[in-house]
This record gives sequence, structure tokens and C-alpha cells, in this order.
Amino acid sequence: MIRAYVGLGSNLGEPREQVERALRELARLPRTRLARRSSLYRSDPLGYAGQPPYVNAVAEIETDLGARELLGELQALEARHARTRSFANAPRTLDLDLLLYGEEILDSPDLVLPHPRMHERGFVLEPLLELDPAIAIPGIGPAAARLAACAGQGVERIAG
Repeated sequence: MIRAYVGLGSNLGEPREQVERALRELARLPRTRLARRSSLYRSDPLGYAGQPPYVNAVAEIETDLGARELLGELQALEARHARTRSFANAPRTLDLDLLLYGEEILDSPDLVLPHPRMHERGFVLEPLLELDPAIAIPGIGPAAARLAACAGQGVERIAG
């Protein structure tokens, strides 16, 4: 089993319910077990600012799926939540990002691991560090060392 981390976010419809439902659905992916989940966090949007705040979380899973298989399952789950991809950083019903897949480093057109911007996003780092305060991002270093650079991004824990 590979330990992987998935970032979840939503800011359309009922964001809190979307994230909670997606966490339950992650636990039902084939050959996958939801090991732990973070608290929920509210975050200000990055990039396109003309949208509502997000609800975010991070899930730690254990899976026998390959990285691309897992990505396909995550994209199918997004589709079941009516996710559309209209433009970069657009509002969304559900966003699932494969953040880490074991210690794998991969740079291909369809998948980049670790997630290429995770170390710049407080809404990823705070819940990730809640799950593992000592976690390191392969090729980058300790996640805790990156969190200070994300100060001022407007991230707050809203539910345990």
C-alpha cells in the first residue's frame, strides 16, 4: 500500500457538505483506505479573487492504485460532483488534488508529483501539517518550513 495525500476544496453549492461527502467517497475508492482526514479550513481564493471563500481539507489515504489510476478515480469523483473546468482558479463544486503519492517525483503532461504548487498554498499546508507535523515534500523539503511564506493567505480552521 502506498500512502498518498489528497487535497479537497469547494466553494460552490454547499462547500462544507461537498467536502464532507467527498471524504466519505474517498473511503470507498477501490483498493483504497481512508487513513485520516484533517479538520475543515476556510480559505480566501487565490488567483481569481471574485469568488466565494473555499472550504478545504486534506485526506491521507493508503492505496494499491497506481498514481494515474488514483488520479482517474479522483477526476471521476469530481465529475460526480458536477465539477467543470471553465478557467484557471475558477469557482468549483469540488476540487481534488493528488498532492503526494509516497515519495514519488513525476513530471509528465498528465500528472506532476508532488503537486506543483502545494508548497505555496496555506490551505494545503495547514491541514497537511495537522495530519503529519514532520512531513516533507519530496524534492522541496519540510512542509512546515514552507508555511511561513503563506502567511496572509486567509486560512482558518473552521471544524475539527
